[in-house]
Amino acid sequence: MKQKIVEESIKLFEIKGYSETSIQDIVDALGVTKGTFYYYFDSKEQLLMDIQLMYINELLERQQEILLDPNKDCKTKVFENIRLLIKQIRTHGRKAKIFFRELMNLNPDHYLIIKHKRSQFRLNLQKIIEMGMERGEFRTDLRADLVTFSILGMCNWSYNWFNPDGPAPDDELIQTYVEILLKGINHKN
Repeated sequence: MKQKIVEESIKLFEIKGYSETSIQDIVDALGVTKGTFYYYFDSKEQLLMDIQLMYINELLERQQEILLDPNKDCKTKVFENIRLLIKQIRTHGRKAKIFFRELMNLNPDHYLIIKHKRSQFRLNLQKIIEMGMERGEFRTDLRADLVTFSILGMCNWSYNWFNPDGPAPDDELIQTYVEILLKGINHKN
């Protein structure tokens, strides 16, 4: 039941927005009582926090696997980070929209927790860029932090417009982003 509440809430939050969705809307959509909701969640804000944590924790776990693979060069690790973010559109598109759009609705303590985790994802990616610069895989005349923000901006904004069931498959988008990015940051020969 907890997972059903989460899934239905994500749908409603996407359509109506977090602020405009009431607990009554959620329980009505599921055909359950408010007591059922409160059995699993202390508040609507706690539900939002759980959605945020589910999303970012999965990203961080998968990113950590990429980071720790000693057999991959930095270009491959950048590619895999881009692929991770874009593939999430197909598997977690609604949750991603809620993650990016509804952050400001968390209470200050929860906001700081999620903000820290989001920063950790960014800093992990930045480490890959910096390591690639040190190894000569990427240009050194660019700031690693700005390159990182560029990658995240490209990928994260895709949740607003990209339809993985549309005319361009997600693999084509990933390849396009990688080509744009790596041709621009490859070390000059």
